[in-house]
Amino acid sequence: MRTRLPWVLLALLCVSMLAVAAAAAPTTELHVVKIAPDGQTILEETTVDYRWMEANLPVLGDGVTHYYHQGPVFEGDKWDPEETTNFKDRGAVKGTDVRDLAELVGGVEPGDEIMVRAADGYHVEFAYQNVYTPDPRQGPIGICWYNGAETGAGERQGCGYVPDYYTGMRLVFFADNSTNADGLHIYGNWDMHETLPESAQHFYDLYPSTGGLTVKWIDEVRVYTGGFHGERGALAGSLDDPAAEATTDPAKAPLSLVATLAAALGAATLRARRGA
Repeated sequence: MRTRLPWVLLALLCVSMLAVAAAAAPTTELHVVKIAPDGQTILEETTVDYRWMEANLPVLGDGVTHYYHQGPVFEGDKWDPEETTNFKDRGAVKGTDVRDLAELVGGVEPGDEIMVRAADGYHVEFAYQNVYTPDPRQGPIGICWYNGAETGAGERQGCGYVPDYYTGMRLVFFADNSTNADGLHIYGNWDMHETLPESAQHFYDLYPSTGGLTVKWIDEVRVYTGGFHGERGALAGSLDDPAAEATTDPAKAPLSLVATLAAALGAATLRARRGA
């Protein structure tokens, strides 16, 4: 029994690692859905892939211009109005405006909210005005399916169309360069302060960070009629599962499960060796 236990744990570890890989994989199509005020009833839905989006909807970006977000600023003014540090290069991306995707299912009215959801359940929500009438310093909110050039520094994105663009499909704000002294297209932390309602702003602990808005591996866009009333910190369950609710409580993170199983495997192996 002692010698068999490590093998059982090893098998569980392998299964867990496969689950992590499945949740952290490039996406190539989007489920777009409009949901009634009850938060459950589907009013209209469609599924489109990146090829269809490029061929049938306006394209954001040119595959040459780089777009940036900003990470937390730990020294000085945490909002960094001058945009001086910790830029997150998201690549020379092209994508589709969330507004155009919402129009596929009947559009959005003031008071509605749009959820952009990743395959692992992580999600962000945006108000009507930020999607339909964005301030130029924010720019259109795009779901990107192509990257024409690798980032200069930081996280690698992959080049070409998804899945070669392996952090795609990814949310990127196509901000103008009006607030950056170097002419870079950066959606900075102060831009977020000035353009997004507080409920939509992202913080790393107590530090603002627009980098946290750039959701990757997106597989769903939801239009919530009358606004999203679920728990914003919870993971959003799949609408493809009829037994799943619109939102679920946060599940144990897959990476945490892998770490737990790895520790258990190590302990069991050590005990087996000592008992040999």
